Amino acid sequence: MKLCYGCGLFMVGGGLLLLTGCSSVLPTAHLTTKSSFTNYAQVQAAFDRIVPYQTHVSDLKPLGLDPDSSANVKVLTYVDVMRHFMPNPAITKDDLHPAVRDCIEARENGHAYQVELSDITSKRYGSAFLDVLGFKRRTRETGWRFNGLILTTNSVVVYKLSSGEPAVSTDQMRVKPFGPLQELDSAVMGAATRR
Repeated sequence: MKLCYGCGLFMVGGGLLLLTGCSSVLPTAHLTTKSSFTNYAQVQAAFDRIVPYQTHVSDLKPLGLDPDSSANVKVLTYVDVMRHFMPNPAITKDDLHPAVRDCIEARENGHAYQVELSDITSKRYGSAFLDVLGFKRRTRETGWRFNGLILTTNSVVVYKLSSGEPAVSTDQMRVKPFGPLQELDSAVMGAATRR
C-alpha cells in the first residue's frame, strides 16, 4: 500500500507534535462561584464594612451578602451554628465568644449566613504525550477562595468571621512510571478483591 506524500508529512508532523509536548492541547478548567465579586479584595472590603451590633440584616443587601438577592450565601440555623462552633463535647458554650453564645441562645431568632466564594482556574501543562498516556500529569491551580460567616440575632449582625486564600497558586505533579499499565493493574486488583 502506497501512502501519499502529504499523508506521510501529516503523520510525521502529528508525531512530532506529540513528542515535543504541545501543552496548548491540554485541558483547562475554570470553576467560579457565581457572585457580584470579581476578586478576593472586593469580597473582603464588603465584609469589612459589616460592624457587629450596628449592621442590620437589611444592610447586607447593598454589600452583596444578602441570601435573598446574592448567589451562594447559605442560611444556617442556630443548630448549625452550634455544630460549627462546638464540633465535639469538649467545647462548651462557656468557651465561645459572647456574641456566638447570644446567637445560639436566641434560638429561632438567631441565624447565620455562610459565604463561600471562589474563582479557580485549573490548567494542565507539560508534555501532552506524557499527560495523555498517563506517565506524567502536571496541573497548576490559580485564583482565590473566600469563606465568611455572619451571625445575626433579632436581625442584627452580632459576629463575623472570615478566612480564605487571596492568591491560590498550587502545582501538582502525578508520575506513573508505567503509564496506562498502572491503571490496568489497579482495575485488575480491584476486580480481584471484589470476588
